[in-house]
Amino acid sequence: MLFAYYLHDLSPFVFHTPIRWYGLAYVLGFYCTYRVMYFLARRGLSEIKPEAVADFITLVSLFGLVLGGRLGYMLLYNFDEFIHAPWMFFMLWQGGMASHGGIAGVTLFCGWYAWKHKISWAGIGDSIVCGAPLGIFLGRIANFINGELFGRVTTSSWAMKFPTELTHEDFVEQGGSAALFHEIRQRGLQHSPDIIEYFEKFRGGRPELEEVLHPRHPSQLYEALGEGLLLSAILIFIRLRFPKLRQGIIAGLFFILYAIARIALEFVRQPDDGSELILGLTKGQFFSTFMFIVGGLFIGYGLKWGKSPPGLAAVAAPATEQA
Repeated sequence: MLFAYYLHDLSPFVFHTPIRWYGLAYVLGFYCTYRVMYFLARRGLSEIKPEAVADFITLVSLFGLVLGGRLGYMLLYNFDEFIHAPWMFFMLWQGGMASHGGIAGVTLFCGWYAWKHKISWAGIGDSIVCGAPLGIFLGRIANFINGELFGRVTTSSWAMKFPTELTHEDFVEQGGSAALFHEIRQRGLQHSPDIIEYFEKFRGGRPELEEVLHPRHPSQLYEALGEGLLLSAILIFIRLRFPKLRQGIIAGLFFILYAIARIALEFVRQPDDGSELILGLTKGQFFSTFMFIVGGLFIGYGLKWGKSPPGLAAVAAPATEQA
């Protein structure tokens, strides 16, 4: 009961600086992925050599994750506005990234990188998917701090109240005051501390604010654990426990396990404003179903044509000679 009905009051800015937690999460995510890939490369478990990991992470972060995530958001979740104002693509400071777009962008960039350097695409995938979920973990934590992408209404004791609910059209659809919704929008209030301050100055303070809000699942935290931390731990364990596993299998497992986690957790996550169901599924669930196909293709490739990581022999040879 400790966290039940906690009123979210976190600021998206890092300790009152212009730096946002979301941007910091991206930087830390890149670094964590680099550390994992470097760790695997030093043990001969990566297609990319240790000295090349830093450059690879820099390129894949920019041309794969950031561009792919942004384009994915524009095409999958904000297509109408994108068509009428395509320059919105470059307004990164306004937010708007899609995890499915980021994953697709990274996958395509890895394919190009493998072709350019004549190395295994599946092998690169096996390495990057071990660390990338840590970036997802940090991104979801930033979503929680921002008070965005919160969960559905629940009667569970494990629930929180997000003032940012007042900025979403769903607030009115779920019985909230339309006048209050338009007042918050008109004043341009977007973040929890700003909305709380408004209620403390002009309305009945926090008690009135809590009264109009719905208790919701902190789905960002569920996703941080399920799509991020737990997924990364599983894949790293498999990579270390089965070092000779054929290339492509771990990458395939990432796509399948991520899809399972995303589809399951979407049941407690509030769909985005104006997000219509597709065949009875949310957009996040619908797009995740295609990841089963991609994952199956990677695993099929690995079982039929995949080889063990080529660096294993290079790492094992000096140890044998010394012995």
